[in-house]
Amino acid sequence: MVEIKHLYKSFEGRMVLNDINAVFESGKTNLIIGRSGSGKTVLIKDIIGLLRPDKGEILYDGRDLTSMDKHELNMLRREMGMLFQGSALFDSMTVLENVTFPLDMFLMQSSKEKLKRAQFCLDRVNLSEAGNLYPSEISGGMMKRAAIARAIALNPKYLFCDEPNSGLDPKTSLLIDDLIHDITKEYNMTTIINTHDMNSVMNIGENIIFIKEGVKEWQGNKDEVITSNNQALSDFIFASDLFRKVKEVEENELLEGKS
Repeated sequence: MVEIKHLYKSFEGRMVLNDINAVFESGKTNLIIGRSGSGKTVLIKDIIGLLRPDKGEILYDGRDLTSMDKHELNMLRREMGMLFQGSALFDSMTVLENVTFPLDMFLMQSSKEKLKRAQFCLDRVNLSEAGNLYPSEISGGMMKRAAIARAIALNPKYLFCDEPNSGLDPKTSLLIDDLIHDITKEYNMTTIINTHDMNSVMNIGENIIFIKEGVKEWQGNKDEVITSNNQALSDFIFASDLFRKVKEVEENELLEGKS
């Protein structure tokens, strides 16, 4: 579990995060949503220690990241897996070598043991036969799966995903969503996803934090997001015709059920 308490962050006098309080639960896909410039990327960077908040606590199962020294922070980061927006695979390495990379950095194991673990992770994301290929030789969806395999190579307790469906077609996006969700359940990870993708919200949004102009406007799940009375959330969610139609259908069904 990751808990945020009274988090503030400003840049040159401009408040970017204003008294954020949130709980991200283990074994669930926790989503942070909001418009561009809302502060959600700054929030993620604070949570993983890339930025230092002005005030507040960031608790990893009770351990406050904001009070850790460099050694303690490095130890905590060994418990984190990262899935970057552009996959961030090394072009000069094969897929298998990319997945092995964090194992080479952090584990004192034999090459045989590390390769076995890397291959296990590739098997888990259905890339068993892609290990000897280079990133330029695989599709965007396969690159995302390879990046997920690398992110879970160290068996992390916490998984962070930045726009995991960026640049993917809708069908592949659903596959990536389902894979992240399944792995989260399987390993009981605390998974935090920064996303603009409303399909992801409706598919795997078990715990959703909505940020507007640096303030947490709403928290709930995918079943509650459609029926929320929060106007700012509704304006964000129903910006597309598709979601407006979904809400209209649900409201009509509710009225018919009362009649």
